[in-house]
Amino acid sequence: MSRFTGKSAIITGAAQGIGAAYARALAAEGAKVVVADLNAERGKEVVESIAAAGGTAIFGEVDVADAESATALADLTLREFGSIDHLVNNAAIYGDMKLNLLLSVDWDYYKKFMSVNMDGALIVTRAVWKHMRKAGGGSIVNQSSTAAWTYSSFYGLAKVGVNGLTQQLATELGGANIRVNAIAPGPIDTDATKNVTPDVIVEDMVKRLPLKRMGTPQDLVGACLYLLSDDASWVTGQIFNIDGGQVFR
Repeated sequence: MSRFTGKSAIITGAAQGIGAAYARALAAEGAKVVVADLNAERGKEVVESIAAAGGTAIFGEVDVADAESATALADLTLREFGSIDHLVNNAAIYGDMKLNLLLSVDWDYYKKFMSVNMDGALIVTRAVWKHMRKAGGGSIVNQSSTAAWTYSSFYGLAKVGVNGLTQQLATELGGANIRVNAIAPGPIDTDATKNVTPDVIVEDMVKRLPLKRMGTPQDLVGACLYLLSDDASWVTGQIFNIDGGQVFR
């Protein structure tokens, strides 16, 4: 399959885990991929793995909470690939996240956290959407979480924001033929999840799932590629749960 031949795709937070899986899958279907992250060492390793598999990729260093950095990422993509067709807003503070309550979390940390985990998706979208419009349209996938529908303190609040942002941007960008959707994963087996979530909590979550196993990054890939592709040409403003049945709505 080559649904993305001739198209370019930016994936933020692509140096590891879910973002890296998205980047490799897009490249395997013909996309020219920008592996965007703050971690240059690991990001370049992902680029090398894509190249070794016959794909096309470059690394782009980005701080998604900084508008100038996001603009520089868009400029890099245009210089290297000539257009911006797809965007996956995956970057987040997660693996080293501090656990606290909304009522007591340090305010400066809270603002930093939200600037990445919620505002980052808007900042990068603002940097690329006009280029997508110029190319005739495009598609965006935001990374949400089932934490949006369960108690997860400021992490869950950020994902509620991502869901709302997805719906609002879908409305604003529809006239430019730009579709915006989101994926809400359940518990995914990544190093980041292992770092932030105690084993006993993970075991309890899995026990409650209809499909009684942790998800993997690969479980999310099919939905991401579908939502980015023309197969979903009349799908926008939707939040897709990929969660083993964790959340019923």
